[in-house]
Amino acid sequence: MIGYVTVGTNDLAAATSFYDSLFEGMEVKQLQPNERMRLWARKGSPMFGIAKPYDGEAATVGNGTMIALGVENPEQVKAVYARALELGGKDEGAPGPRGSGGFFGGYFRDLDGNKLVVFCRVS
Repeated sequence: MIGYVTVGTNDLAAATSFYDSLFEGMEVKQLQPNERMRLWARKGSPMFGIAKPYDGEAATVGNGTMIALGVENPEQVKAVYARALELGGKDEGAPGPRGSGGFFGGYFRDLDGNKLVVFCRVS
């Protein structure tokens, strides 16, 4: 159902570098770059994007908005989460099990303050 999601950025170059590095090793490729937007995707999956707001105003963080990035296992969760922090992201909850149902996730904010979780399902 979801084709793509975007988060706003005030520094397209820095955000592009952050996500290019974050997505290394996840079989994710950058698609359709232009002067105000970048998109990334895995084959057959919805796209994730960053964009300078179309209205020319500053990008702001959506209160209650969070993007979930799925990976295969807890080791990948830990690696992507650690990479996000190395790249200047901010901790929002270290990797670990959350609730019931086998959800394992690590939460962080990107350089613009957008909240993301990298997660997997475990049995």
